[in-house]
Amino acid sequence: MGPTTHAAATTTTSSSYTSYTSHPSDHRRLGGHESLPPPIVTSIDRGLDDDIDDVYPMTRSTSSIGGFSRLLFIVAGSARAFHPPSDLLVAATRRRRSFGSASIPRRTIPPTPPSNGGEGDDGSGGGSDRRRRAVAVVATAATAGLGEGHIVVVDGGGGGVDVENARLGGTDGSSDTTNAATTILADDDAFVKSLPDGRRYRALALPNGLIALLASDPNADVEAASVHVRAGHFDDPIHRPGLAHFHEHMLFLGTEKYPNENEYEDYLGRNGGMSNAYTDMEDTNYYFNVSPLDHGDDVVDDDVDGGVAAVGEGAGGGGGGGGRSIHGAVGCARSIRSILHFPPLRRVDAREGTQGRSFGIFERSGAAITRPSPTAAIPTSSGRWARGRGGSYSFGGGTSPRDDLVKFWTEKYHAGNIRLCVVGRASLDDLQRTVEGTFGAVRPPPPDFVANGIVDRANAGMLLLPGEGEYRVRDDGGDFVFQTEHSTYSPNVAFGREELGLVREVIPLVESRTIKIFSACPPLDDPVLRESRPFRVLSHLVGHESPGSLHHLLMEEGWINSLSSGTGVSTTDFCLSNIAITLTPRGMRDRDKVLAKTWQWLALIKDAVMNDPHGVIEQYHNELRTLTETSFKFREMGDPTDFCSAAAERLFDYEPSKILLASAEVGDYDVDVARAFLERLTPENSLVVITGPELEDEEIEKSEVSARDAEWQMEERYGARYRQIRISDELAEAWNHPTEIDSRLCLPGLNEFIPKDLSLRCDDAEHQATFDPNVDYRKEHPKLLIDTPKLRMWHKMDRTFRVPKMSIRLQLTSPNIYRSPRAITLNRLFQKVLTDDLNSYVYDASVAGCSYSVDCVPSAYRLAVSGYSEKIPHLLDVVTSRIASLIGEMKEGDEAHPALAELFHKAKENLLRQTKNYIYDSPYETGSYNLRVLSETPVWHIDDYVREMEGPDAEAEPLTMKECAEVAEQCLFGRMKAVSLCIGNIDEKGSHEVEEVISNHFLKKRPLIDGETPRFRSLRMPNKAEAIKIFGAPTESSELPIVYEAVAYSEDEKNNSVEVMMQTASSYELGFEGLAIQELIGSMAYNSAFNQLRTKEQLGYIVSAFVKKITGGGNAFCIVVQSSSTLPPALEERCLRWVEQFRQELDEMPDERFAMEAAAVKANLLEKDIKLSEEISSVWGEILSTVPHSEHFKNPVFDRVEKFAAVLTLDDANDDSGVDGGSDTRLYKSAAELKKRVLQFYDEYFMSPDRRAVSSRVYNPKARALFDKNIGKPGVISSYDDARKLKQHLTSYPTAPYW
Repeated sequence: MGPTTHAAATTTTSSSYTSYTSHPSDHRRLGGHESLPPPIVTSIDRGLDDDIDDVYPMTRSTSSIGGFSRLLFIVAGSARAFHPPSDLLVAATRRRRSFGSASIPRRTIPPTPPSNGGEGDDGSGGGSDRRRRAVAVVATAATAGLGEGHIVVVDGGGGGVDVENARLGGTDGSSDTTNAATTILADDDAFVKSLPDGRRYRALALPNGLIALLASDPNADVEAASVHVRAGHFDDPIHRPGLAHFHEHMLFLGTEKYPNENEYEDYLGRNGGMSNAYTDMEDTNYYFNVSPLDHGDDVVDDDVDGGVAAVGEGAGGGGGGGGRSIHGAVGCARSIRSILHFPPLRRVDAREGTQGRSFGIFERSGAAITRPSPTAAIPTSSGRWARGRGGSYSFGGGTSPRDDLVKFWTEKYHAGNIRLCVVGRASLDDLQRTVEGTFGAVRPPPPDFVANGIVDRANAGMLLLPGEGEYRVRDDGGDFVFQTEHSTYSPNVAFGREELGLVREVIPLVESRTIKIFSACPPLDDPVLRESRPFRVLSHLVGHESPGSLHHLLMEEGWINSLSSGTGVSTTDFCLSNIAITLTPRGMRDRDKVLAKTWQWLALIKDAVMNDPHGVIEQYHNELRTLTETSFKFREMGDPTDFCSAAAERLFDYEPSKILLASAEVGDYDVDVARAFLERLTPENSLVVITGPELEDEEIEKSEVSARDAEWQMEERYGARYRQIRISDELAEAWNHPTEIDSRLCLPGLNEFIPKDLSLRCDDAEHQATFDPNVDYRKEHPKLLIDTPKLRMWHKMDRTFRVPKMSIRLQLTSPNIYRSPRAITLNRLFQKVLTDDLNSYVYDASVAGCSYSVDCVPSAYRLAVSGYSEKIPHLLDVVTSRIASLIGEMKEGDEAHPALAELFHKAKENLLRQTKNYIYDSPYETGSYNLRVLSETPVWHIDDYVREMEGPDAEAEPLTMKECAEVAEQCLFGRMKAVSLCIGNIDEKGSHEVEEVISNHFLKKRPLIDGETPRFRSLRMPNKAEAIKIFGAPTESSELPIVYEAVAYSEDEKNNSVEVMMQTASSYELGFEGLAIQELIGSMAYNSAFNQLRTKEQLGYIVSAFVKKITGGGNAFCIVVQSSSTLPPALEERCLRWVEQFRQELDEMPDERFAMEAAAVKANLLEKDIKLSEEISSVWGEILSTVPHSEHFKNPVFDRVEKFAAVLTLDDANDDSGVDGGSDTRLYKSAAELKKRVLQFYDEYFMSPDRRAVSSRVYNPKARALFDKNIGKPGVISSYDDARKLKQHLTSYPTAPYW
C-alpha cells in the first residue's frame, strides 16, 4: 500500500486526511504474529489517559486505548473494531514503564504518529563493543524471517513432512553480486529534516539490490529494525485466500537459526525486545526492537556478522550463513489454525454490520465481479483453510498449500521486493557494515524485476514524476490521465461501473446507523496529485465543523452523531475516498434529507473550485500547507520501532532524501488538478452504504434512497444481511445538480488560530542566562508553583525538546460524580453535550494544531488543552468560559434552548446505545469486566446505567437537561480539590496566568477536606478455606475458590474464554521490591504462556499472561485465553497446568538468564522520554497518583521508575545505567539471590493452597447448558446479584501508597 493512507477519524468530530504514515500499531494492520500485547501494569486510576498525543497539529487519533475503549484495526484505511481487554491494552499507547501511575509495556509498540529523525554527531554513536553487539542483535532480529531457500511444508496427501532442499533462489538467472559494492543513495546532509531531529541518516542500495535506510541515534534507548515486503492479500491466489497472512505466521514458527517454536521471541525477550508483523492489502511488514543491553559475547551468535541470521531466510539466501525455514506439518497446521482463530476475521464485520468496512465491501464486491480482481482474494477465516473432523486439515479440495506457499515465497521474498530500515546507537558506518553482513546475503531479484512502488516504476521509465517531462498527460477528451490508476492489476478493475453507482443497505448485529459514501479516485500518490494534493483541501472542507458547515447543519437538525472525511481504501492501483456519517434514529428516518444536504455541500465546494480558480479554495490550500510545514518543522523524534516500520514502507514511494518529509511536502494550488479530482465525486462513481437495524421497517423503506426493490441476501463469509440497487438516473441528477442549496450552508472563513509566534521561552534572555549545557533537563522535576488547599499546580518549562508547544492539565476531584449510577450517567451526558457544543467554538483551533478534551472519570473531571503555545491561553479561556455558560443555558430548560435540548436528547440516545452494545463485547472482554465488578468497590454495573436511561424507572423519573446541568454544576463548581500541570513552552509568569483562569472559573467554594476525597478500593478475594466458610460447603472448583460464570449474549458467538486471576497483595504491602519482582515474573511469563497455550496447545488466537493493577491498590497476575474449540473449564485447567509448568521453567532457568531478564525490564523502565508528549504523560501520571491519598502522601515521586530499576540492578561490571551506583546499596548482589526471591514470591502467591485466585468463565451460547448446570453451586458466581452478595464478605486491601 502507498505510504499516505489518510484515515478518517473515528471520533465524534470530523477529520481531514490526517494519518500520513503507517506504523506497527497502525490502524491498517489486519493481523499480526502476536495476538495481544505482552505483560503490562495498568494505570493506578480507572480511565487514566496518560499518553494523549495531542501535540501534533492536524492529527486525530484513530484509536483510544484504555478502559473498555477500542483498539481499531483499519484495513486499507477503513475502521474495523477489535476490542482487547483494558488490562492488556491500556498501555499499548505508552512506551515508558512505571509502576502504579503509568503503564509499563514490556515488548509493545506505542501507536503514536511515527516521527522522523534528525541531525546528530555521527562519531558519538559507534565504536563500543556494547553498541556493536546491540546493533548486531537488532540486525539478527530484523533478519528473522527471510533467508536461504530451504522450506519444510505440509504434504497434502498424508500430513507428513516434505523437505524442499532445493534452493529457491540463485538459479533464476540473477546476477552474481559477490564483488559488487554498496551504493550510497543519500547521505546525512542530503536529508530534509525537522528541527528537533537529532538522528543521522543514510540510504543504501546493497549489491543484491536491497534498499535500506539507516538511522544513527547515539541516545536511543531502543534499537529497532523493520523489513517491508511489497506483497499482501492482493497477491493471494484466487483459490488460496489468506496465503500472505499464513506465510507471515509461518515465518515466526521457526527457522534453521532458531528452530524451536518461541526460540526467536525468547532470544529477543532476553534482550529487552519484541517482534511482530502485519499483513495488509499489498504489504507485509515485520518489525523488531531490542534494548542496547550488554550481556556479553553470548548474546550475539557467532555468525551474526557473517550471513543472514534468520528475515533473510524468507527472502532466499544468496550467500553463506543463511538459515532456512523449517516449518513442519505441525507448524503449518498450527499456523492455519491460528488464522482460523483470528477474531476480526470471524465476527467483527458482522458485529459492526459490515457498514462500509473494507472487508464487507471487498467481499461483496469480489463476489459480484466475474472477472479476476484484486478484491477477489481478500483474506478470510473460513472456506479453503477449514479444519476437518478429528482435528485434521483439508486444503481446498484435498490439495496442499505447499506449492502455493513456495511459489509465493519465491516470487515475493527477495531483495528487490523488500525494503529495510534500522535505527541503532552505532555510527552510520557501523550500521552499514552490520546491514551488509546480514542482508547482503538475501537473494537478489529476478532479471528485469520492477517493484510495485513509485520510485522503482519511475526509475524504470514506467512513470513520469513532477519535473520529469510531461507528466500531466490528458486523453482525447481533455481529462487528466492518472498514470497509476488501474495500472498495477490491469486489465482488472477493482471498482468499475458495475460496482459503483449503487445504494447498498446492511443490517448490523449491534445497534449502529451509518451512511458511507465511497467514491472511486486515483491513487493519492499518483504523480498528477502528488504535488498539490487536492484531496486534503476537499477532506478539510467536507469534514469542517464550523457554523455554516454540513457538519454543523446536520448536528443542528439532530440527524447525526459524527461526520468524517478521508480515505476509505488506498492502494497503488485505486483509491476510495470516503464520507462517513453516523446517524441518530431521527437521522435514519430522514436519511433522504441527510444525503441531499451532503450532495448540496459537495456542489457548493465544486462551485467554488470550478468558478473561482484563485479564490477561497486556494487560500484554504495555503493555510493547510502552512500548517503542514509548521508541523514538520517541529516534528519530534518518535519511537524507533514506529519510525522503522513506516520508513521501510515509504522507501517504495519516496526518494531517500525526502523519506522524512514524505507527504508533508505540498506544492502550489493547482486548480486544474483540483477540478479533475472533484469530477470523480459523483453518484455514478460512488457506492453509498447505509447501515441500520431498522432498514426492514415499512416506514424506513418508504425513503427515496432505498434498496427495497431488491431481495435481501446473506453475505457468504461474515453473515451480514444486505441488499443493493442501482442509483436511478433521476436521483443521480438531483444529487449532481441540486436545484437549490440550503441557505444555512456556507464555506468557512479563514483560520484565526494559525500560530505566528513560534518563539521559545527557554530562549528568552532571562532563561538563557540560567541555561547550563551540561545539565540533562529531562531529569529536572516539575516545580510545585502553587500549593493551596484548593489547588496544587506544578510547572516545568521545556529546555529539552525545544518545540513551541505546551500543555495544561487540570483535574477537578469531586465526590459527587460517582455517588450513584444516576450521577455518573448525568455527568457523562454533560460531557457529550459539551463536546458537541464546543465543536463550533474550537474546531479551527483543532485544525491549527491545538486540542482540548474534557473527560468525566469516576472521581473527577479532567481538562487538557495542548498545542502551539501562542494560542493555548485563549483556547483555555474559551473552553472554561463555555462550560459555565452552557450549564447556565441548560438549566433554563428545553423550551428556552431547543437546540441544546436536541443535543441532550441525542446524547442520551448515544450513551444508551453505547452502553447496551456492551453485551456484544468479545467473551474475554466480558470476563475481564466481570472480574472488575467482583474485585473493585464501589463499582456500578452496566445494567444500573441502562435502568437510568430506559425502562420503568427511567419513565417514572426521566433524565432531564435541567437536572444534568445541576449535577454537572455541583461537580464542576462545587466543593472540590484541584491539581494542575503547566508544561512545555510556558514560563512561570504564564503559569500564574493559567492559575487565575482556573481559580476564577472553578475554585470559588471551599475545598474538600481529606476525608471527602473519593477513594476506590480493591477487594481481597477469598482463599479456599475462606470460600468454604462463606458458602458453607466445599466449592465447585477443586483448585480455585471462586468461579464467575457468564454466557455470551450473541447467538452467533463461537468463542469461549477464561481469565484466571491470582491476587498477590496491595501495592503498599508489596512495596518497591515486591512490585518489581511481580513485574519481572509477568515479563518472563508472557512468552512462556503464549508459546505453550497458543503455539503448542493451539487453544485460541488470544492468549496472554500479564500483571494487572487493580483500582484501589490491589495487584494480580492473570492468564487470558479465548477459544472457539475448547470450553471454559478445560481452558481453566490448561491455564493452571501452565502455572505449574512455568514454576518449573523458572526453577530450571540459569542464573545468567535471570540476570538478562532483569536487565531487560530495567532497560524498559529507564527508557528516556523522547518527545514532549511522553514527558507530559509521565509527570502528569505521577501527579494524579497522589490525588486519592491524604496530605501525608501528596508529593509525587517523579523518580519512581529509577527506584524500581534499582531493585533489579545486580552487581555487574558492565552496568553503566547510573542507578544505585554502589553495589552495597543493591537488594540483590547476584542473579542467584534474585532468582531465589522470585521463586519465593511465586510460591507464596501462585502455588500455595491459600492462594487468592478466581476464574472468570464466559461460555458461547451453545454451551449454555453447562452454565445453567452450575447455577447455585458453592463457589460459583452466576450473576451480578451473586457478586454483590459475595462482596459483602470480603475485606479490602490497604490504600496507602507504597512510596
